[in-house]
Amino acid sequence: MDRVLERVDIGPTAMSDHSALIIAPGDNAWTDPFLLMGEELVNRPGFDWHPHRGMETVTLILDGALEHGDSMGNAGVLGPGDVQWMTAGRGVIHREVAARSEHAHVIQLWLNLPSEKKLVPTGYQDLRAGNHAVHTEPGVLVQVISGQTGAVRGPAVNHWPILGMVITLDPRTEYRQVLDGSERAFAYVIAGRMTAGGRTVRAGQIAWSDPVSREGAPTALTLATGEADEQTKLIVFSGRPIGESVVAHGPFVMNTRAEIEQAYRDFHSGKFGSIPRHTRLPAGA
Repeated sequence: MDRVLERVDIGPTAMSDHSALIIAPGDNAWTDPFLLMGEELVNRPGFDWHPHRGMETVTLILDGALEHGDSMGNAGVLGPGDVQWMTAGRGVIHREVAARSEHAHVIQLWLNLPSEKKLVPTGYQDLRAGNHAVHTEPGVLVQVISGQTGAVRGPAVNHWPILGMVITLDPRTEYRQVLDGSERAFAYVIAGRMTAGGRTVRAGQIAWSDPVSREGAPTALTLATGEADEQTKLIVFSGRPIGESVVAHGPFVMNTRAEIEQAYRDFHSGKFGSIPRHTRLPAGA
């Protein structure tokens, strides 16, 4: 791995009992195609109605229940192990709150889109825990969310090719994950401790591997756990850098300042849709 960075704990906010920044925005040369990633302990009111355009979000539910809704009329509750893949595309207004007054412990990753796909139709994919594609080896569980590893393909439909997985490793276990050498990859440890590419990475740290081959020759990332009794749980994502200019402002990610200004005009003129009249699910849903 090329570098190992600490999660930055922000602490309580108006929307979250605890907020942390795993991938900081604004340093796209080092993170492309990944824009930012945060970890939240969501309470009430949570993240109420807000817009997005020009990017995708991947939300992993670690614990609790997260209720979501959008301006297209979609609504639902996600539980532990569920993943939501949202394509903001040309524009959406949505909300994410703790359901039934519970807390929701979540990780959310923002993915960039290339210029020709910034305004693709908006969409949601609720990827339930039991429907993830699975690869197993002794002491290893790989739940594939997106992309393909070996013969296993994840259920997410991508607008930019991304390999994404949740990996659980028993103590004293080694696992080799094959990656495309033209892609940038990261491994974030949710719980436990391991070595990734020979470098020690513990819970709350993210390890990065930059592209090593323009031709996309395969490369292997070796993950190994030590003698401790606890399992190690991590997420691994990889994707080829898009290599375009990024202009982000608030919830919008475009390529130029003019496109950001247009996004605000479209949002304020109602082109993202409207907030549904019934903004919460019925009690007990």
